[in-house]
Amino acid sequence: MRALLSVSDKEGIAEFAKELEKLGFEILSTGGTFKLLKDEGIKAIEVSDFTQNPELFQGRVKTLHPKIHGGILYQRFNQNHVKQAKENEILSIDLVCVNLYPFKKTTIMSDNFDEIIENIDIGGPAMIRSAAKNYKDVIVICDPLDYKEVVSVLKKGENNEKFRLNLMIKAYEHTANYDAYIANYMNECFHLGFGKSKFIVGQKVCDTKYGENPHQKGALYEFDAFFSTNFKVLKGEVSFNNLIDINAALNLASSFGKDPAVAIIKHANPCGFAIKENLIQSYIDALKCDSISAYGGVLAINGTLDEALAQKINENYMEVILAANVDPQALKVFENKKRIKIFTQENPYLMRSFDKYDFKHIDGGFVYQNSDELDEEEIKNAKLMSQRQASKQELKDLQIAMKIAAFTKSNNVVYVKNGAMLAIGMGMTSRIDAAKAAITKAKAMGLDLQDCVLASEAFFPFRDSIDEASKVGVKAIIQPGGSIRDDEVIKAANEYGMALYFTGVRHFLH
Repeated sequence: MRALLSVSDKEGIAEFAKELEKLGFEILSTGGTFKLLKDEGIKAIEVSDFTQNPELFQGRVKTLHPKIHGGILYQRFNQNHVKQAKENEILSIDLVCVNLYPFKKTTIMSDNFDEIIENIDIGGPAMIRSAAKNYKDVIVICDPLDYKEVVSVLKKGENNEKFRLNLMIKAYEHTANYDAYIANYMNECFHLGFGKSKFIVGQKVCDTKYGENPHQKGALYEFDAFFSTNFKVLKGEVSFNNLIDINAALNLASSFGKDPAVAIIKHANPCGFAIKENLIQSYIDALKCDSISAYGGVLAINGTLDEALAQKINENYMEVILAANVDPQALKVFENKKRIKIFTQENPYLMRSFDKYDFKHIDGGFVYQNSDELDEEEIKNAKLMSQRQASKQELKDLQIAMKIAAFTKSNNVVYVKNGAMLAIGMGMTSRIDAAKAAITKAKAMGLDLQDCVLASEAFFPFRDSIDEASKVGVKAIIQPGGSIRDDEVIKAANEYGMALYFTGVRHFLH
C-alpha cells in the first residue's frame, strides 16, 4: 500500500503518517511536508525520487506526472488498466492526503498580486480530483479532522466503498469551494465583484427541523465560519423560520453599538424596539409597541440576559431569545419552558457578519447586489428642509426610527418617541396605507403618538402621509427625499410646524 501526503496545513500530519506507516503504507511526499516527515523520523520518499523527475519551475510542477496520476487513477478491477500500469511501471497510490495552498489567507494578508497568483494550487486540486474520481480504489483526504477516523477505519478493516464515497463528496466540495473563491476574487479585482459567473459557497452548520413548512427540508449554511464562531445553542432547536427572524432581530439590535437595545421581531419585521437606560426598561418599552404580535416572537438583546431580565421576559411568551451573552442563573429561569429557544453569541454585545454582498432567489436564478447599509453619516448629515429644527431628543429618535425603517420591509413608516418604537406600518403597497395602519395599531394598543418622530425608508410621493402624521402630533420627520412632489411635502411640514430632514439615500427592502 502506498500513501501520498502533501499538505499546506501540516497540523497532525506527522502523527497521521506514523499511523499509516504502522499499517504498512509506504509514504510519498513533497516539499515542506516531506521535510517535516523526515524530521519526525518517518521513512518518506520524495515524489521527485519516485517519479525520477525533478521538481520544475520553482515547484510549479512536481506531482503532475503519469506515475502520480496514473498510480491514483488506474482502476484496480480493470485488467486492461492493470496491464497498462505494469507495462509503464506505474505503481498504485492507494491513499491521497492533500490540502491546498492558502489562497484565501494570502488574499487577506497581501496585496501583492504576483504572490497571490503563486498561491493558486494546481497540483493539489488535480490530485484530489483524481483520487476522488477513483474513490472505489483510493481514499482521498483533504481535512485534518478526518485523520483520526481514517486511521480507525483502516485498523478495523472497515475501508468500504460507502466510507470512501463520503470522502469523495467532501473532496469535490473542497476543490469547488477553492475554485469558487479564486473566481470570485478575480471578479472582485477586475469586474467590481460582478463577473459573468457568481459562485455562492457555504459550509453546512446544521439541519433545521424542516424548511418554512413541514413538507420542506431545510438547513443552515454559513460564510467564513460566522455561525460556528458566533452562535451557540443554549436551549431548544433552531428552525428555518427562527433563523430568518433571528437575522432580522440581530441586524436591528446590533446596529446601535453598545447601547442597551432590545428588538422584537415577528415574521421578519419589527413589532417592538427600544433603547432605554438599561436592558430591562428597554424590553418593557419595546413590548408596549405591539405586545399582541410580540407573543411567540423573536427577541434580540444587545447585552447580557441576566436573571432579573429573564424573570421579566418570563411573564410573557417569547419563542426565541438571542442575547450577546447569558448568565447561568437566567437560563434556569426558563428550565420548565419547553417551547422557548435560547441562543447566544458569547460576546459582550451582539455582532453581525456584515456580508459585502446580498442576493435573493427568484425562479430560475438569483439577483445579486452590494449589501445595503445605513451609514451613520446619512443621518448626521441629513439636510434640514423645514423652518423648524428638531430638538436633541428628536434627533436621537429620528436616528432610531430611520435605522428601524432601513431594516423593515417596504413600504414602511416608523414612529418613535423617547427611544422607543410606538408604531410601525410595513410591507404595504402604498405609504399612506402604512402610515394609517401604524396609527390604527398604536391606538389599539393605547399608545399616545403626540410629540413622536416619523421615519420613512423611501420618499413620500404625496403630502398625504404628512397630513396623517399631523393628526397624531408628529414633531419631526426623516426621509430620503427625491419625489417630484418634495415641495408639497416640505410645504405640509412647515404648515404643521414639523421638522423635516432629507437623507438623500433610499433603503428599500423587498
